[in-house]
Amino acid sequence: MTVLPLALALAVVAGCGTECGDTVRVQSSDPGLKAAVLGLLPDIEKRAGLEARGPLRVEWRDRAQLERYLRARLDEELPPGVARWVAEVYARLGLFADTLDLRALLLAIYAEQVAGFYDPDSATLFVLRGEPGGELEAVLAHELVHALQDQHVNLDSLTARGRGNDPRVAAHAIIEGHATLVMFERMLAQTAGSPVDLADLPDLGEGLRPALEALNAQFPMLSRAPLIIREGMLFPYLGGARYVQTLWQRNSPGRPPPFGGYLPRSSEQVMDPDRALGAVRDEPTELVIELPQGARQLYSDNLGQLELSVFLRQHLGAGAAELARDWDGDRYTLFTTRRGERVLVWYSVWDHARARSRFLDGLHPVLERLPGRAAASAVEISGRPGVRLAVGNASGATVRIGNGAPVR
Repeated sequence: MTVLPLALALAVVAGCGTECGDTVRVQSSDPGLKAAVLGLLPDIEKRAGLEARGPLRVEWRDRAQLERYLRARLDEELPPGVARWVAEVYARLGLFADTLDLRALLLAIYAEQVAGFYDPDSATLFVLRGEPGGELEAVLAHELVHALQDQHVNLDSLTARGRGNDPRVAAHAIIEGHATLVMFERMLAQTAGSPVDLADLPDLGEGLRPALEALNAQFPMLSRAPLIIREGMLFPYLGGARYVQTLWQRNSPGRPPPFGGYLPRSSEQVMDPDRALGAVRDEPTELVIELPQGARQLYSDNLGQLELSVFLRQHLGAGAAELARDWDGDRYTLFTTRRGERVLVWYSVWDHARARSRFLDGLHPVLERLPGRAAASAVEISGRPGVRLAVGNASGATVRIGNGAPVR
């Protein structure tokens, strides 16, 4: 679900390719809305490197209807039980206040920004009634890309919760970055009055950061949100745009869609495109945590390099994010012991021992800031350099890589 002002969840249209003209099948009860989509589609298809494959419906909705949809969508993506455990994990890492109501905060953030939504179940785009014409065109340009993406790949499957947190972050970044790149290229071309190819320009992601941060500062709920939420909402647009721009630069003059073999599997690959687009892909290492006898798992997932870098920034300042470089995989589990104590254990694996040492040196001053008894140590995981962080007594918990032997 998109939440930034110029990327509101709005989508559109379909048809049979760029040569079909007005025969493209856009269904709407509003002729003006239909005409706006028909006028944009051929240009967006060309810039996105995707052709429309089928029809889509676009209609107006009022704010109450939009907000009901937001709540229903959040129920699917972050049910109350899951939200409770996620909030507790991040509180134990010092990223959230332990009183934070995560679902209420996300609903408030979405509600203050949303201008529409695309419902894949009904293949219909719903637009907030009264959206200004100038802003509507920019939003349509962005969300048309999503509609085209959804006709070529199953977007819901790419961001399904079962894939894990970090792969979902990476997929969401590519989905939004692709659309952001196309939208801004069109806007710049209109401003310049001449063709613009963003594949030939410097890093768009970094150039956009000040503008998007300034826009987000206008929204009170987002401005007051924890750093991990603010950065998580910026990253898809900034990091994703940079990744897709790099992909296009390496395939110029072609514009391959960032899916299939080009799809990153981790936020690390988005942040460092060479790890996905280089001669040899650097895939993240999968870790498995096994709990001591009598323990009960409450929730388990991963952070990824992006969220680990935000964790370091939160506690040590912006420069500390570099300590997350050369991350190669991680896993955490929140569980209760046989005695009923609630514990968080987190394991990470690193590309080499030097990276592990740098991270551990930076991590030690953070431990006293974490709630509960926190301890960190170096471990070897199937012969790889790893780190174990425990908040609480995690005695007996083990970790392994794939079918490797467990490590305490």
